[in-house]
Amino acid sequence: MRFLLILSSIVFLMSLIVILVHGDRLLLGDPIKLNNDDVKYIHSAKVLLNEGTLAYNSGNDPSAFIMPGLPIILSGFMAIFGEQHGGVTAFRIFQAFLQAICIFPVYYIARYTFNHRVAIITSLIVAVYIPDYFTSGSILTECIFRFVVLILLCVMITALHTKKTSWYIGVGLLTASAAYFKPQASLFPGIMLFLWLCYRYSFKEIVRFTLTIVAAYILLLIPWWIRNYITFGHFILFTSSAGSPFLLGTRIQYQLPSAGFFEAYPQYDPSTIFIGADRGAVAKGLDILKYGLVHEPLKYIHHYTVGRFRSLYIVPFYLHDIFSIKKNIVGNIQTVIVWSGLIGMLWACVRKTGKRLLPIFLTLLYFTAIQIPFVAMSRYGYPMLTFFILFMSYMIYQVIFTFKRELSSKNEVKEYV
Repeated sequence: MRFLLILSSIVFLMSLIVILVHGDRLLLGDPIKLNNDDVKYIHSAKVLLNEGTLAYNSGNDPSAFIMPGLPIILSGFMAIFGEQHGGVTAFRIFQAFLQAICIFPVYYIARYTFNHRVAIITSLIVAVYIPDYFTSGSILTECIFRFVVLILLCVMITALHTKKTSWYIGVGLLTASAAYFKPQASLFPGIMLFLWLCYRYSFKEIVRFTLTIVAAYILLLIPWWIRNYITFGHFILFTSSAGSPFLLGTRIQYQLPSAGFFEAYPQYDPSTIFIGADRGAVAKGLDILKYGLVHEPLKYIHHYTVGRFRSLYIVPFYLHDIFSIKKNIVGNIQTVIVWSGLIGMLWACVRKTGKRLLPIFLTLLYFTAIQIPFVAMSRYGYPMLTFFILFMSYMIYQVIFTFKRELSSKNEVKEYV
């Protein structure tokens, strides 16, 4: 515990230094032009604070384009510390605290999956993972979302082994909390079905705990549904922009579909094909997919498999240099982490380390699969890098263990001779 406290304190102090040194230079957009997500979040928080209206991409008018989690929290800090630099800086310090606290669930998950030594190695590598320090200074959902997912996974593991209703209520509430930032987390507790079957839960227990999770989830999301119905006059489950990420997800290397597509679908214009949301965007995306899979199957299959994996995990979520550490350096480190993590996964499977691998494997599988139909980028893959680091740490542990064993065997032979 003392080690984790010291390590988390170091992470917090380093994050504070990054925030104080770089500050608004970590912004991706212009606060005047509102040309990126972070400055749009800041604008949304100000409108929410002053007008009581959640707006995004809509001026000061109500919007359901995004989930409200980040604007609500950011507006809270603005209410206390001011709408300008004070509130934004306080929010960044809050994120720095969350990054530091993440060391504890990371250690718990790694120790549960493998052992204490792997957990120590994982915690140390996570503490020096450079994109974390960029994330704590950014005004985006990734920092909070990663924290909630890590805590949620810890609660799921605890609920699995204790079979206590209170822990399953926690699973539902934390899932809804994650959905307030990224709605794709909503089906994440579905992995519990595989865990329940693996741990021989009875049918009665499965039904009871499923209903518990769903009830807690619904309870926390009801305010959002009521707000949307009152504001827009119809039910909106999450946001009204889900079609756009699906459409943009069909775009290969930011290019337009081939010329043959526009000949086959003359109703679409190259200048407007990627503009739109909801049903119209979904229809466009489906037409692009139909044409691509029929006429350019290898290109589109590669895009939705290898291309998705690369976009999510190989490219680091590191959009501004910190202390002159260049992106290509961080990119090389990220490549080592991901490939070492994959080797560690294979090694763990070969050694048959048991059912305790399932929560991590299923988490990685879920958050990778759920992103495949939509636009993929390093932002969305960032929360899962912790688990690649975990398997990398397992590989490092196994290499050290094997080396020590070989060295010990040689020494025993020498003593015998």
